[in-house]
Amino acid sequence: MLGISEFTYPLTQTDRDAFRTNSGKKVTDHQWAVYDHILQVPEGKVTTYKRVCLAIGAGSPRSVGSALRNNPFAPYVPCHRVVASNFFIGGFYGEWGTISKTGIVRAKSPTSGGGLQGERKLEILRNEGVFFDSQGYLRDRIGSLWKQ
Repeated sequence: MLGISEFTYPLTQTDRDAFRTNSGKKVTDHQWAVYDHILQVPEGKVTTYKRVCLAIGAGSPRSVGSALRNNPFAPYVPCHRVVASNFFIGGFYGEWGTISKTGIVRAKSPTSGGGLQGERKLEILRNEGVFFDSQGYLRDRIGSLWKQ
């Protein structure tokens, strides 16, 4: 991942056409639309994968998740501020959170080995003033949801 000081978020079409991720991949128009939209989500608020695709007028919740999983601009583009439509914590770094018997949100990914990316997302959001219950669901569904 690139740190904030290591890049300038491309705003012009020329800069976007020239931009390549660390792995050399070009960012698609859909991904740019998702990133531009997510940049607007203020600290202390969240939105959903579905609301993002509806707002940009393209794609599906899965395509939004895919764009965020491949976000080369994190944390500048705050992908952690997107949750599932049922207000579950959702994914982070390509891993979908699940609640363990101890109440810790753990990753559910065949390649993750049971990492703690969900817990990491919860911690970041908690530091921004967004809280989830012990089952991983957004507590204040009205106050914490960004009204786009």
